[in-house]
Amino acid sequence: MAVLKNFVLGWSGVTRIFFKETIVMLPKNILVKAVLSVFLVSITLSACAGEAPTQIANSPTAPSKQTGTPTEADHPVSFPTPIETPTSHTPTTTPDHKPAAHSQYAQYKLTVSLDYGRHHLTVDEEITYFNNSSDEISELIIMVETNRYPGTFVLTELSLEDDQIVDDYTLENNQLRINLEKALLPGDSIELALSYELNLPSPTPSTDLRPIPFGYTARQTNLVDWYPYIPPYISGQGWLAHEPWYFGEHQVYEISDFQVDIRLADDRSDLTIAASAPADFDGEWYRYQHPSARNFAWSVSHNYEILTATVGDIDVMAYSFPFDRAAGEAVLETTVESLALYQELFGPYPRDLLSVVEADFLDGMEFDGLYFLSHGFYNSFQGVKSDFLVAIAAHETAHQWWYAQVGNDQAIEPWLDEAMCTYSERLFYEHLHPESLDWWWQYRVLYYEPDGWINRTIYDPGGYVAYRDAVYLNGSLFFEDLRLLIGDPAFFSFLADYADKYSQQLPDAAGFFELLRQHTAEDISSLLEEYFR
Repeated sequence: MAVLKNFVLGWSGVTRIFFKETIVMLPKNILVKAVLSVFLVSITLSACAGEAPTQIANSPTAPSKQTGTPTEADHPVSFPTPIETPTSHTPTTTPDHKPAAHSQYAQYKLTVSLDYGRHHLTVDEEITYFNNSSDEISELIIMVETNRYPGTFVLTELSLEDDQIVDDYTLENNQLRINLEKALLPGDSIELALSYELNLPSPTPSTDLRPIPFGYTARQTNLVDWYPYIPPYISGQGWLAHEPWYFGEHQVYEISDFQVDIRLADDRSDLTIAASAPADFDGEWYRYQHPSARNFAWSVSHNYEILTATVGDIDVMAYSFPFDRAAGEAVLETTVESLALYQELFGPYPRDLLSVVEADFLDGMEFDGLYFLSHGFYNSFQGVKSDFLVAIAAHETAHQWWYAQVGNDQAIEPWLDEAMCTYSERLFYEHLHPESLDWWWQYRVLYYEPDGWINRTIYDPGGYVAYRDAVYLNGSLFFEDLRLLIGDPAFFSFLADYADKYSQQLPDAAGFFELLRQHTAEDISSLLEEYFR
């Protein structure tokens, strides 16, 4: 049972809808269907070991969807193997992406000074990287996402062990490549040190690009994918280092340990930090430990109001802007409810904190221990459960299982987290707010007449809407059909087993279906033909 503290519900009498800095005041009892439809489409409707319950209430059948012929071009992605009748419930075969027995997580130590007013950071970073593969590695690839923004990333020093300055490297787009004089053998480690500055950008909205969470606005500074990091290395295949794509989703994260020390250089007392982990205060330093995590994200603002609640021993902290308090309370309540439910269904949340941040950009975005939710959803919140603010908050909370705990290659197999998180929204409404479940099916999914192969990549043609409709929305229909076919006991037992067996790993579709075979003898070949390329 979730225990709320400092939590008072209450709604204002009007809804604030922001259109290019124009504030429209509307009575809450007036339905502005056409306006809200256009508005919500414009800000995108994607987001961005416990014991499983033995019996789940039968779910209502989803309304039938319109069918059509997918038009996406062929792309070299893995197709799931046919389901065979299981002969026994033997342990799952070790997937390709499971760390080797000798594996150790990469260690990141970051010392940061942020000048909030000047939008400038200086960073000293130390990385200890372990070769957990069976290959000799002669070239290191380091992902530097901030280098994609002109003039933002300024590398001042790069060295290897024993302060050996590195000159033999290239930095192009989002990848820094270092040729090693001596190959890194399996089981060995290497230490790197980087010093750099970040001149933060202030991205402007664009009709061609998905909103960018990195950078600053007049109300907040968001530090996401802000430090160079080493991507996963797969034995016999190489680095999982993908080229950027115009709606993001191209990054793959290995589990790592983070120590982050942050100092705010501004001489002001009104700044608040929201982060992926709780802070220990040491004079002027905020010190964070974030072990066994995909990444570390943080946000700073002079405008945040904080609402807090607990779910067992887990603190939930919701950071919102002052004029969005009612929506902030709804986001906090939704996150608390989702955390409690998903722990029952999928297994325990492994952290002491989950931070929720109102984002001054039009999108939702998940990180390990923290997620952003667009101010657009806050502004259009109608004070009811059948609202996109609530649905997307449930979606982003689910990413703490399907993305943070169980990872995947988001560029090549995005359905493994996004379809599962979208279907988790359905579970949220089914179990906690069944009166709004029909709304969710009609306006979150079926309204868009979703179609397309759900195992498409982010690089397939068709643009973002085709990607969203296939991966997120049609993907949720696949999970509904799978659940109806194999039954609730097998379906929920599989989800809990999937979260447990693949925790801190990077399973692929083959691993997904291999484990599914252990939970059902049903023939799902017709579903594979309908939904998968």
